[in-house]
Amino acid sequence: MLNLGYHASSARGYLAMGEEARSVGANTFQFFSRNPRGSNQRPFNADDAAALRRFLLDRHFAPVLAHAPYTLNACAADAGLRDLAQRMMSEDLERLDFLPDGLYVFHPGSHVKQGVATGVKLIAETLNAALTPPQKTTVLLETMAGKGTEVGGNFAELRAVLDRVKHPEKVGVCWDTCHLYSAGYDIVNKLDEVIGAFDREIGLEKLRAAHLNDSMKPFGGHQDRHARIGDGTLGLTAVVNFITHEKLRHLPFFLETPNDLAGYAAEIKLLRENFAAAGKSS
Repeated sequence: MLNLGYHASSARGYLAMGEEARSVGANTFQFFSRNPRGSNQRPFNADDAAALRRFLLDRHFAPVLAHAPYTLNACAADAGLRDLAQRMMSEDLERLDFLPDGLYVFHPGSHVKQGVATGVKLIAETLNAALTPPQKTTVLLETMAGKGTEVGGNFAELRAVLDRVKHPEKVGVCWDTCHLYSAGYDIVNKLDEVIGAFDREIGLEKLRAAHLNDSMKPFGGHQDRHARIGDGTLGLTAVVNFITHEKLRHLPFFLETPNDLAGYAAEIKLLRENFAAAGKSS
């Protein structure tokens, strides 16, 4: 079964996201935990949250993914920004515990000329301040394109963060196809090698979700520019090979392509058809 979703708008509330996802053929979805360019959060509606939980369980949805705001920089040079990052993460995790098997992904951050080693240390400190043994949500570090002073542009940097986390059972990794390709991981021609490299460095058991994007930019360009599936330098065949790979096909996949709702519905239909066709030919 293909666990496939898209990035939903939370403007109409929790249950509305689930209903909308089902209407476009998705069986999961991603949403921002709060204003993606700020820190404001909608008032929590416990009844709406409970209704979504029932909806997800009744319809056997795959784990839903909440995305932290882009303003969350866990390794900022400014101590006040790091404190804000920790508070936002802690608040988000407390709120998200209503989700069954919920996932929470964040961009590790930019070290802003402090150096990778300092960035890694600060990200781990933020996680250790936010993670608690009772929490149900798993926190995922996202693979990055490696632009500027981003941390997480290679597997070794993510491993360095994970090694410093006091509650390792609460953390994992989310792949992003555009970011991987831009960072220099050739998932078009050498997918098996990339999977093997991740398994040796971190362990495939830590890979819990993936963002599906084509890339506007060429391989190894270290630029984060998403394209619709089939319209970029990865191409449809590479994305289909990715979602049908025997070591990846069980993951929940989330489209982050530049699309409206109709566009997401078309991509979901396209990928489901190709996934089914690959299964019949195997």
